[in-house]
Amino acid sequence: MGSGVQEQRASLTRGEVLPLASSSQSESLKHTRSVLNSLFSGALAGAVAKTAVAPLDRTKIIFQVSSAKFSAKEAYRLIYRTYLKDGFFSLWRGNSATMVRVIPYAAIQFCAHEQYKRLLGNYYGFQGKALPPIPRLLAGSLAGTTAAMLTYPLDMVRARMAVTPKEMYSNILHVFVRISREEGLKTLYRGFTPTILGVVPYAGLSFFTYETLKKLHAEHSGRPQPYSYERLAFGACAGLIGQSASYPLDVVRRRMQTAGVTGHTYGTILGTMKEIVSEEGVIRGLYKGLSMNWVKGPIAVGISFTTFDLTQILLKKLGAPED
Repeated sequence: MGSGVQEQRASLTRGEVLPLASSSQSESLKHTRSVLNSLFSGALAGAVAKTAVAPLDRTKIIFQVSSAKFSAKEAYRLIYRTYLKDGFFSLWRGNSATMVRVIPYAAIQFCAHEQYKRLLGNYYGFQGKALPPIPRLLAGSLAGTTAAMLTYPLDMVRARMAVTPKEMYSNILHVFVRISREEGLKTLYRGFTPTILGVVPYAGLSFFTYETLKKLHAEHSGRPQPYSYERLAFGACAGLIGQSASYPLDVVRRRMQTAGVTGHTYGTILGTMKEIVSEEGVIRGLYKGLSMNWVKGPIAVGISFTTFDLTQILLKKLGAPED
């Protein structure tokens, strides 16, 4: 045993080095760090964006699930009346439920998007480069679908808290307990199908638009990274296009989610659409609150994408060793 140690020392003195960790281990560590960075960046992006627009989001949901006519004036009146009656912070009612849902949702969505981009890039031979249009659209749709499937009950809870008085549900856990006991566990997934049908175009077009604008910007400006205000503008365009394309399904899922507390019995997507159209019309029903979404959506998506990108850049600078 002693001779073995001496031989090893002798070999080191002759200029040889002990074997380092294999390249596969190094790649595995890099990949793990990348996943963790994406999860954290996505969680922060979702939390910042949703908190910024929470009062507008809550107002939009209230109009979506009621038969009252929507207008900017009526939306302002609702916000002002809520403020006078319940105080400033009541405008953020349901935001705790939103955070419980949006933090894991955004973390999963952004992280899944990075992973789907990597997998599709490897498959199509575009490792480290911008994906072609169709895989770019597919990566966004798959990311949104993955996140929605894993966090849907939290979205249901958030919708219920947004449209009910404080006395009905005291906290998030209370919503779960009451829905499960009074309406059944299946209710936690009411509206799931229109959610997925809406997420596919929404997430696909949002990520596609943002990635495409960044790619075009790099090609025309010669700068690989856009400025922060440019990221906000790209994200705003992404949100505008994505939410406009999927908005009717967003109204349908909200109606189905809140049917238990609004006195309706919405059962199917088509049945819900027919009832909304017959009672309120196509534009005033299926597109109710869209003008507010054109304000809220671009702001939220712009903040979300910008926060994610800047956090990713910061984490890479802080954590990645120099090559």
